[in-house]
Amino acid sequence: MFDTIQSGLIDRRKFLAFAAGSTALVAAAPAARAAKVKTSARIVILGAGAAGTALANRLVDRLDGARITLVDPRKQHLYQPGFTLIAAGLKPASYSVSDTGHWLPGGIDWIQEAAAEIDPEAKKVVTSGGRTLEYDYLVVAAGLSLDYGAIEGMSLDLIGTNGIGSVYAGPDYAAKTWQEMDRFTDKGGVALFTRPATEMKCAGAPLKYTFLTDDYAVRKGTRGKTKIVYAAHAKALFSVPIVNEKVRMLFGERGFDVVHDHVMTAIDSGRKIATFNTPDGPKEIGYDFTNVIPPMKAPDVVRNSPLPWTTGPWSDQGWVEVDRHSMRHVRYPEVFAVGDIAGVPKGKTAASVKWQVPVVEEQLVAQIEGKTSDARYDGYTSCPLITRVGRAMLIEFDYKDNLTPSFPGVIAPLEELWVSWLMKEIALKATYNAMLRGRA
Repeated sequence: MFDTIQSGLIDRRKFLAFAAGSTALVAAAPAARAAKVKTSARIVILGAGAAGTALANRLVDRLDGARITLVDPRKQHLYQPGFTLIAAGLKPASYSVSDTGHWLPGGIDWIQEAAAEIDPEAKKVVTSGGRTLEYDYLVVAAGLSLDYGAIEGMSLDLIGTNGIGSVYAGPDYAAKTWQEMDRFTDKGGVALFTRPATEMKCAGAPLKYTFLTDDYAVRKGTRGKTKIVYAAHAKALFSVPIVNEKVRMLFGERGFDVVHDHVMTAIDSGRKIATFNTPDGPKEIGYDFTNVIPPMKAPDVVRNSPLPWTTGPWSDQGWVEVDRHSMRHVRYPEVFAVGDIAGVPKGKTAASVKWQVPVVEEQLVAQIEGKTSDARYDGYTSCPLITRVGRAMLIEFDYKDNLTPSFPGVIAPLEELWVSWLMKEIALKATYNAMLRGRA
């Protein structure tokens, strides 16, 4: 590492500044706060993922007397930013798994059931066990659903067989994806990569896995026998124009074949053929290895409630209709949404959760006090875009597609740097864990 620092990729002074900044980021504790706000408010949080857990911890620190109920049946918490590392053979499946209860604060009521019904008019939630929870404030942090069934012929049991991988399905499936990618890059063939036309979590992940597959083929000496095809759902590869141009250049340099306006609708695992909707009609593309990424939508309990957008491009996906800055529902002011389920134009990443949760906390506490808050979420999200093992671009941007680097002058967002790789490989999980505790 020291030799790399001296080589000019990043000088020692800048590295030390970065290290100090990273340490501060990871160790960050909540700023000194005023006395707790006394309240008897009933707060229900739906979901114990990153957003729900982080918010529960922060509200316990802010409120005295609140009755906070968290609804989620999942006994395991999944560190989803680790899935790509598992699927690259760099971490075991256990890297992403921990006990949900380990992260939850004392003093809350954790109901280990699913939410079955949301009635914002009556201000109540009904659980899968038939319990009725009345609330004064509701925070929807229910995540999203992977809709594998929308791809004809696709099912979870195909992952890890016949050249089919899927990084998103969970840590065990990510490990199976690695097994398929490892087998594929031993001998070469056609590698096919896609993304859905819906909103999706970590939209950079499909690009990362394309780069990683290329890198492994190069390392194993099989790149000359490998064809890499990337089927983009639209005319761009990335939503931020300057990043799109950089990715386009890298794809060109590495010899990837790119087709646009292709959305996967079916897969034939026996024939190893995927079918796409295109402007020219259905089109088939054969593969020897593919990373299937399903369409994504809101969980049914949210889709079937009055909370989603009813007009506009997301009306068929079920995301909660919130103000993009306050994260407050536009029709039910006592309802907030945070994380993947929030109907905002950016932010289905853990990095977004880190910035959304404090906004919801401030807005909610102010509302309890009968005040207003100017806390706002400006769309910050981050993508450590891996371009090969040991190199990544740390891309951060906002609603306006402005690049918003956390370490200006230290980490250039559009350069492939080892230090950006370390952010993904090492620093990110420590920051994530601190966020779960409400300390980052």
